[in-house]
Amino acid sequence: MTERGRHSFDYQKDISGCGVFGVIDKTRTRISGDMPISAMASMHDRGNGLGGGFAAYGIYPDFPEHYAFHVMGYRPEKIGEAASILKKFFDVAHDEPIPTNPKARVTNPPLVHRYFLSVKENRPQWPTIEEKDYVVRVVMEINTSLGVAPRDEDKAFVFSSGKNMGAFKGVGFPEDVAVFYRLDEYQAYIWTGHNRFPTNTPGWWGGAHPFTLLDWSIVHNGEISSYGINKRYLEEHGYVCTLMTDTEVVAYLLDLLVRKHHLSMRMMSWVFAPPFWDEVKRLAPEQAEAFRALRMTYGSACLNGPFAILVANRDCLMGLNDRVKLRPLVVGEQGSRVFLSSEESAIREVCPELQSLWAPKAGEPVIVSTEV
Repeated sequence: MTERGRHSFDYQKDISGCGVFGVIDKTRTRISGDMPISAMASMHDRGNGLGGGFAAYGIYPDFPEHYAFHVMGYRPEKIGEAASILKKFFDVAHDEPIPTNPKARVTNPPLVHRYFLSVKENRPQWPTIEEKDYVVRVVMEINTSLGVAPRDEDKAFVFSSGKNMGAFKGVGFPEDVAVFYRLDEYQAYIWTGHNRFPTNTPGWWGGAHPFTLLDWSIVHNGEISSYGINKRYLEEHGYVCTLMTDTEVVAYLLDLLVRKHHLSMRMMSWVFAPPFWDEVKRLAPEQAEAFRALRMTYGSACLNGPFAILVANRDCLMGLNDRVKLRPLVVGEQGSRVFLSSEESAIREVCPELQSLWAPKAGEPVIVSTEV
């Protein structure tokens, strides 16, 4: 290539980019938002400003048993349409705009509103299904009716729907997204954070990480090349992907496999990152048969491609790499706190002294549960 050619095409893509961070306090002692903000800011160069976000658990002690729906949209009437759907299916204990800082360095911020909800005693629709299935259907109802408009300004959608937790995400570097949502004013016993770099999907507010459903949240470094088959498999089970980003399928697979099909977190990790067949052949016959059955049943839920993911719910934080470990993941422990991150430096930034530090093996989950 000529010198002119090299300078006329200056596209760069760092295939090891994106940054993730998570911390859990096993005693459910809450941690200031300053900690995950500082950790993510230390990994600034793993992002490109096209997306950042956080998930936090234990932030709504005044409404701990209400579903906290976070809704975003660009026009008040669209937020109103989403609110009308919510009021049809739920009793609203409280609603308010999510506090934001208009001076934050984020791109094209939408309106953001939150609702604290309980399922109506006399359900107007789907009266016989389990409560959490009912909540999932309402999320899908809003996101498929209001969240798929051709223009962003015509969209409105739910981006968080769990109890005593919330997602806060947008277009910008994570430290700037944190300023926008004033996350230094929150405290949580589990935090996760994400900084986006190389994904092949649009940089828009709905496509930023974390992705959530009910109490599940997921942040992801890498690419889910199995998105197509994962998406079709989920649609067979009533889930609809509308957010135009590959990681969305992981949030819904978590709900399907663990909540609905009652797989343990460990078994779910074997679905996402199954052992290689030559490893299975070396196992005892009973174990080998169990792995073959799991692979045959859930082959369409397997995640192909490079990934390091952090998964959280109300009771645990889990980290998992793909079977070749093409994305970095480091774990540190200090007292009742466990940290997971793309980089050791991010953990050291917020906890310089550690009792232990290690990198998990490829495909081997790190599952940390609360003790209370």
